[in-house]
Amino acid sequence: MLIAVILALAAGTYGFRVAGVLLRDRLDLPEWARHLLPVGAATLLAALAATAALTEAGGFAGYARPAGVLIGLVLAWRRAPFVLVVVAAAATTAVLRLLGVD
Repeated sequence: MLIAVILALAAGTYGFRVAGVLLRDRLDLPEWARHLLPVGAATLLAALAATAALTEAGGFAGYARPAGVLIGLVLAWRRAPFVLVVVAAAATTAVLRLLGVD
């Protein structure tokens, strides 16, 4: 079952990419729509990140994970090295969970 879902998603992704290449010259979008497409992609990515950071098994993930994500965001915003961002975010989450903050 899982393999079928993965294959269906892969085929759909490939289909969208091929459709974009084939329809590029045939589809004329208004100027306002051309400006909104990158914003829509960024919004979708932000929503996916928020869902992954805040939920677990359909419920709230607790306070430790969002705190770790927040530390990672601040360090990334301050342009810290990627390894430091990941380690600090993971360590923050781990320490908070160790202290019983769930």
